[in-house]
Amino acid sequence: MANIIPLDKQVLLKKFEDDKEEVTKAGIIIPATAKEDAPAMGEVIAVGSSELIKKRQIKVGDVVIYAKYSGTDIKVDGVEYILVNVKDILAKVEK
Repeated sequence: MANIIPLDKQVLLKKFEDDKEEVTKAGIIIPATAKEDAPAMGEVIAVGSSELIKKRQIKVGDVVIYAKYSGTDIKVDGVEYILVNVKDILAKVEK
């Protein structure tokens, strides 16, 4: 597996299954961005070195809600990740 290290204000998230596209029986692909009922959520895999990340107390293992149309999608070894700016993280989800 490749080791992805976010720089500065970037946070690497593992996308939850709800964030993946859906294919209907007729073969129509519905992208995750078209689903308005579910928030964009993910688990923090790695964080950059920004003071803002430390201030917001974002750390590996946190579950967060991020802005729906933000970030850059990355696929590594068949696993989907998203690289987002810490400013696009809207909330942490308490377990």
